[in-house]
Amino acid sequence: MPKHVDYENRRRRIAEAVCLLADEHGPQGVSMRDVAARAEVSLGAVQRCFRTKEEMLLFAVDHVGERITERVRTRLAASPAQSAATALGHAADEIALLREEHRAEARIWLAFIAQAAVSEPLADPLRTSYAALQDLLVRLIAEAADSGPADNGAAPPDPRREARALLALADGLTTHVLIGHSTAEEAGEVLHAHLAGLWERLGTTRP
Repeated sequence: MPKHVDYENRRRRIAEAVCLLADEHGPQGVSMRDVAARAEVSLGAVQRCFRTKEEMLLFAVDHVGERITERVRTRLAASPAQSAATALGHAADEIALLREEHRAEARIWLAFIAQAAVSEPLADPLRTSYAALQDLLVRLIAEAADSGPADNGAAPPDPRREARALLALADGLTTHVLIGHSTAEEAGEVLHAHLAGLWERLGTTRP
């Protein structure tokens, strides 16, 4: 009887191996043979899942982006009664990847970004991941604005512009921590100060 192979699980296992090797050598230093060894599968098994190295890297980028997005959504779902402002703070904390346990993931993400600067196919899934995170932030910012007090005559902040600024800040802080320009604690203070200013502009109470 033919052995059943869970190809989706194998693809995720291979993606994890790609991420580990990309963290060590950068995406350009990843080979299908090395991935097979790290994932403890045959080279043929890798080639049956991915026809080329580029296809394998694209899947790995998607895998990391989905993992970050899913972690944000899981944290938000864990406290459904929290205010929109609190939910926004939690989402920003997760996206910034400042905690020690996410440091390797942050290195991998930025390694893929660096490679994507000269690889349009690799840039495409990264744009998709950023779009998903931005849309989530837009929704949370809009909800926080709606939960604030009645209009005081001031023009309300644009949720999409604020989401873009917050996403860019989170990315920049991640980079500063990785290269040692800031500590995680200092970066966290900058992020929370920005959020405090955003809550003030939204007219909502700081959580």
